[in-house]
Amino acid sequence: MLKKKILVVDDEADFLHMVRSRLEAASYEVVTALDGEQGLQAALREKPDLILLDVSMPVMNGFEALRQLRNDSKTRNIPVIMLTAQADSTAIMRSQDLKATDYFTKPFESEELLAFIQRYIG
Repeated sequence: MLKKKILVVDDEADFLHMVRSRLEAASYEVVTALDGEQGLQAALREKPDLILLDVSMPVMNGFEALRQLRNDSKTRNIPVIMLTAQADSTAIMRSQDLKATDYFTKPFESEELLAFIQRYIG
């Protein structure tokens, strides 16, 4: 059986490492990127089943990356879950306006994140 592939885009290396370990332990294939621009390139190259996208990053933030993902026919239909420490309604509304699939607030328990991911890609 083919493993589902998840792209995790976040500028915090420790966070990427932690999420990668948890997702790989749950039998997902994981690709990572450290900023929105790398994330866009990885999404086009890797064709992930789901993208976890941080909002606050250097080079290109998550909102801009999401806007570009949604404007490209090759990445438009990939579920994108925004990850952020910003639990304010403005960030949530902006994510919804840009057609994020969902929104997940840091910090979180890895079991919560896995349940969240399974809701979208099994």
